[in-house]
Amino acid sequence: MLLAVPFAMQSQTVFHDAEANEAQGAVKKISQDVMGHMQVTTFTQDGKMQREELSNASYDANGYLQSFTMSVQGQSIDVKLTWKDGKLASQSMEMMGNPMVVSFSYNDKGAVAAQSINMGGQEMKMEYTDYKYDAKGNWVSRKTSMMGQEIEQTRTIEYFE
Repeated sequence: MLLAVPFAMQSQTVFHDAEANEAQGAVKKISQDVMGHMQVTTFTQDGKMQREELSNASYDANGYLQSFTMSVQGQSIDVKLTWKDGKLASQSMEMMGNPMVVSFSYNDKGAVAAQSINMGGQEMKMEYTDYKYDAKGNWVSRKTSMMGQEIEQTRTIEYFE
């Protein structure tokens, strides 16, 4: 005999889009300022992200996002993702005719320690420090340096629970 588990009690495990957004758990919405523009990413109860500029998402059999199309300033950019041990390892795309690969390395708490961007052979590395976390263990504040200027990145996360 199968026992039905109420949908609200099921954990968010079908899709791993929260992990693609550096979060975990029953994430409902992530809001953050990205270069002066408020970016809001919402998630369905089963973990699939929804954002206005994203389309054509494809997943592997385990619910990990493999590729999607992103609309940026009227351009369509195809993004491919690679995963390692349940964490996003890299994203690759073509920007202005040049291949671009963003690689991620993680700290001992599982947060992104550094992001390396290789665009047409030019390498740029952004390191993240001074993390602050919410009660669910997801980061809500971190610092990085860009062009010699320290920047604090903040975000707000809402959960289904």
